[in-house]
Amino acid sequence: MFLRLRDCPCLVVGGGPVGERKVRGLLRARARVTVVSPQVTPGLAQLAEEGRVRWRRRRYRAGDLRGMVLVFVASGDRRLNSRIADHCRRAGIWVNVADSPEESSFLVPAVVRRGELQIAVSTGGKSPALAAFLKSRLEEDIGREYDSLLAFLGELRPWLKEILPSDQKKRARAFRRLVADRVLWELVARGERKAARERVAECISEQWD
Repeated sequence: MFLRLRDCPCLVVGGGPVGERKVRGLLRARARVTVVSPQVTPGLAQLAEEGRVRWRRRRYRAGDLRGMVLVFVASGDRRLNSRIADHCRRAGIWVNVADSPEESSFLVPAVVRRGELQIAVSTGGKSPALAAFLKSRLEEDIGREYDSLLAFLGELRPWLKEILPSDQKKRARAFRRLVADRVLWELVARGERKAARERVAECISEQWD
């Protein structure tokens, strides 16, 4: 599940390196982030000084959950983490506990990003090291050309939906044909948009002739 968190209020309890990673991930999603911790890393302090996050310089209080849609718990205090997770469950708030997958209502996968393209790898919390290893393998195999192709197909999608058959199965088959066309990939990778559009028209014509 990929969540749209733009402008959503999210809480991170804990100001250490793990908490900072969670904060930076939320900022990439353009969430509104509050950090609760007596002390924070220099990186988090800088983000707070820049006004990119709100820092409550104290220990967690139950009222900190008010209005939050998502919570990350990484306080370093096992008992406190468990208590916050329980508060979140009772309040119906999605929570991730850094050191306890079994107490989390969602897990954070390792993610390969190529522009708008995202590929997630999860081991169900059993082995973050394996997830990181698989992510690195995927990063080697999934190059920047995927981002270019996705952007190109996104631009063409409204036009393709107009000219392709209304039959959903035929339309899906046509999209699969385009995605698998190596000539199209190469044209897009070289930035030859006009030739790429001509190739799209050619592929569609070949399929329905």
